[in-house]
Amino acid sequence: MSTNSTRAPFPGHPGAARRVSDRLPVFPWDKLEPYKATAVAHPGGLCDFSVGTPVDPVPEVIQKALAAHTDTPGYPTVWGPLELREAIAGWLHRRCGAEIGPRAVLPTVGSKELVASLPTQLGLGPGDQVAYPRLAYPTYEVGARLCGAEPVEYDSVDELDGSRVRLLWVNSPSNPTGRVLGTDELRRAVEWAREHRVLLVSDECYFELGWEAEPVSVLHPDVCGGDHEGLLAVHSLSKRSNLAGYRASFVAGDPVVVAELLGLRKHGGMIVPAPVQAATIAALTDDAHVAEQRERYAARRSALRAALEAYGFRVEHSEASLYLWATQDRPCWETVAELAALGILVAPGDFYGPSGDRFVRVAFTATDERVAAAVERLAAAR
Repeated sequence: MSTNSTRAPFPGHPGAARRVSDRLPVFPWDKLEPYKATAVAHPGGLCDFSVGTPVDPVPEVIQKALAAHTDTPGYPTVWGPLELREAIAGWLHRRCGAEIGPRAVLPTVGSKELVASLPTQLGLGPGDQVAYPRLAYPTYEVGARLCGAEPVEYDSVDELDGSRVRLLWVNSPSNPTGRVLGTDELRRAVEWAREHRVLLVSDECYFELGWEAEPVSVLHPDVCGGDHEGLLAVHSLSKRSNLAGYRASFVAGDPVVVAELLGLRKHGGMIVPAPVQAATIAALTDDAHVAEQRERYAARRSALRAALEAYGFRVEHSEASLYLWATQDRPCWETVAELAALGILVAPGDFYGPSGDRFVRVAFTATDERVAAAVERLAAAR
């Protein structure tokens, strides 16, 4: 079969004029691979604090719920059964103080999927702006670029052009810094968004992991005045229930926006598997396993923070979430290299924006044994 080299390449092929991937930044974790190789070569093995992935067992109550629903040959629904949506609404009322009904909640296939695809699902595109904190989870930017919108960083919402911003992300507790926004700060963001008719979406995936401050949901009446118009909150079960492998999460808030997303997601077949829907119900109606997991993380956090500070780090914010935001007051990649030589892998702060270039993010999601090994290495290297 002959080929014609003058023909344009297929969409998505190298050389195609309009590849979507060309809009995106380099995947940040690829840059960490050489440092990971150094850390893995340490005689005592790798202590990986670079990614906030759970390592502890899935709670038994959740495993049993999943197992009991494995014989589900039919299609589940995008919205899920009423029991699932009532469990979500009940948890939001119990833990977040939100007065919300089951028609205003929607299960999603992991929160990252939602963050990355939400601007597209909302119909945003060229000429629109998606705003997110200056230090932030990289997927906010990715979501904007995927639909051709303009990503915009901010320190204060008052810096933003309300005539162009269509979607405003807030993130509390913050990834990477662990900072918790207070009621007044959140209320100001809501007021700004409503004044300019901007949809505000609050990423609250670390909500159950407050240590030195109590997180507040954007859906709490003290923040939104009891009215969820123009507001969405995103929650994940990955961290609080060790369910990163289940891809269990949900979005809740303005019932009009939720209904629109539901309709779009029906067409796209964005369905949480039925066994995971059952597991989500079990996870959200049991608080005991969350308390047990918090105790594990609190102990690891305390041990790592003390070791880092004794080594010469300064820890800023970090009052919530699963990370310590630490600095030696020098370029972050120098710190990454120094710790990699000790077999300790951390995330460079510039993964989350240029203003993080003198910090590293240290996840305390490793096992007790690996945390203890890192503490010992840091002490020996002082």
